[in-house]
Amino acid sequence: MFQALQDRLSEALRAIRGKAKLSEANMRDGLKLVQEALLEADVSYPVVQRFISDVSADALGERVLKSLDPTTQLIGLVHDKLIDLMGPVDHSLHLRPTTTVIMMCGLQGSGKTTTVGKLGKMLKEQGKKPLFVAADLQRPAAIEQLHVLGQQLLIPVYSESGQSDPVAVCQAAVKKARAELIDVVVLDTAGRLHIDAELMDQLKRIDLRVEPDQVYLVVDGMTGQDAVNSAKAFNEALELDGVIMTKLDGDARGGALLSVKAVTGVPVKFLGTGEHLDALEEFHPERMAGRILGQGDLMSLVEIAHKKLDEEEMRLQQERLAAGRYTLTDFRKMYDQMRKLGSLSKLLGMIPGMGHLKDMLQGVDLEKDMKRFFAMIDSMTPFERDNPKQIDQSRRRRIALGSGTEPHEVNELIKQFDGMAGMMKMMNGKGMGGGDRMAALQQLQRQGMMNPGGMFSAPKGDTGKRLTAEERKKLQKQREKELRRKNREKRK
Repeated sequence: MFQALQDRLSEALRAIRGKAKLSEANMRDGLKLVQEALLEADVSYPVVQRFISDVSADALGERVLKSLDPTTQLIGLVHDKLIDLMGPVDHSLHLRPTTTVIMMCGLQGSGKTTTVGKLGKMLKEQGKKPLFVAADLQRPAAIEQLHVLGQQLLIPVYSESGQSDPVAVCQAAVKKARAELIDVVVLDTAGRLHIDAELMDQLKRIDLRVEPDQVYLVVDGMTGQDAVNSAKAFNEALELDGVIMTKLDGDARGGALLSVKAVTGVPVKFLGTGEHLDALEEFHPERMAGRILGQGDLMSLVEIAHKKLDEEEMRLQQERLAAGRYTLTDFRKMYDQMRKLGSLSKLLGMIPGMGHLKDMLQGVDLEKDMKRFFAMIDSMTPFERDNPKQIDQSRRRRIALGSGTEPHEVNELIKQFDGMAGMMKMMNGKGMGGGDRMAALQQLQRQGMMNPGGMFSAPKGDTGKRLTAEERKKLQKQREKELRRKNREKRK
């Protein structure tokens, strides 16, 4: 998420950190790079100007410039100002003791109807009884899509065939919901390809006649300043209670997220981070500021893990580790659990202090490498998975043949796993202190699992310089050729 913005801000802060001594002049140069990074991310120009002015006012003072670590102080300032820019945010839906009405609006293609489904799933998980209302009468496909979502989530959908007035549909739905003691009514209103007078008039009439308790705008985070302009126009017509920003799992630059609250005064309350119905997250400015500055977002990772991981399976894994047993079967199950949390690249970005590994692994297809890894594991017998040290040359050849790999790759997998298994047992040891944990990580690094020359990362040349994709292929061929030569000599 916002990788380009993270990279540019990191570059700007590294430029400041690289100075032997910080002065007002080179601090200004560094802040200019920060400004350029924000503008490239499509943050609103007035917002950038105000942001840089606020940071500069503090960064150029004696408290920062004459501190023991001025760069750290500056990063802290930027972090705090980013939080101020995006917050505060109240995540409550302000549900009433009786029926609550939530009106959803947005332009066509913003993901509004899908977001209605995600919100409905969230409400059900909170023990609420929701009702969807198909009030987008301009687009029959939207009504059908809402019914499909309702069937998937076991949430009733109210719609009227032959009706042309969305206001009447919404009023009838709310009346029915109150009679049936429905907790929350979610109105899926019409969208347009662009803002026009007819759309705004329709939404104003629904707002006036139905009197929803909350009005949320769904905007496409990939549209940059267009999203901010849409939010401004909708807010002037309806007085929004919040914004839900979607498609942030794609190539969003981040400008809309950083600009919406400052331009409209309306907070971003939720983020859509994927196509699945559980991909709706509460928006926390302090966590997002950490992500943008490459500091990770452990709290969000813990929350996602709590929702998606099989707690019983994780408990069994912990027990086996505590008993000193850790096999390829266990690792296979553990990785299947991890995949539920998202891509490896995403996970690295959310773990504090691990973001730099994404740079080290740039150009490496982690998912493809892991598929090869597990193809080898799946080609093993249960005995071999539980006793990898018993895999001899004959077994390696059979496993390689079954997984479409080479015998030396199977051998490398076993060596890598031995090191990792030892590290996992050390990390899980009772009473282990920080020094022991560090020793375990150092052992893992020596085995190559956290090293750019390891199994899942891009190798480097003898000079330590990162190799190109073509150079890596050439090096791999040379290694394979040398290994085949050694095998022939052994057979002689």
